[in-house]
Amino acid sequence: MPLASVSRPASMREHAYTALRDAIVTGGLEPGARLRDAELEEWLGVSRTPIREAIARLEQAGLVRTRRAKATEVAPLDEREAFAAQRIAAALHELAMRDGALQLTSEDLSEMTSANRAFAEALDARDVDGALRADDAFHAVAVRASANPLLPGLLESVTPLLRRLERARFGSLDGRNSVAAHAEIIRRCSAGDAAGAAEAVRENWLTLERLLAR
Repeated sequence: MPLASVSRPASMREHAYTALRDAIVTGGLEPGARLRDAELEEWLGVSRTPIREAIARLEQAGLVRTRRAKATEVAPLDEREAFAAQRIAAALHELAMRDGALQLTSEDLSEMTSANRAFAEALDARDVDGALRADDAFHAVAVRASANPLLPGLLESVTPLLRRLERARFGSLDGRNSVAAHAEIIRRCSAGDAAGAAEAVRENWLTLERLLAR
């Protein structure tokens, strides 16, 4: 398993999950790749227990599957599942903005503007990972402002599956459409239009299916 070494956070369980999730989402672990405990232990530097816990979470998220004889492998990219995850993510982010828009401070709006600038720069540089990080940072502001403790966990259960598919979108100039969409969301938030901002967020998250259908 020729993957780069990874740094370890305090929680070995979270470390194993994050490293495997990111490797699958970015393509470091390709669809069909076998996930063998011994190899993962050597790569991640953790014991089998957190690895198995991480794989269980990844299986629930649709990124991993267990075949006959308990062989575990990276799941194929299923566009129908990804689009289903996209609709859930759109609804959750719409809820976050509807609840959080009126709680946003000037510092929050500045953070969103900076994230959108970084997003645009990453797209110009064809930096897919950077674009996804900036997009996440942009939308995370409203999630945080909503103060809904369930939203982060719910989003984590659907976003990785969607992000696998989104890499194709941000690898093209079509991703530039989201820069303007982000700017419109910021404008509506600044105007105190929570309902309009929520609707704009929902539309922003639903663009991927239309882009890939073309």
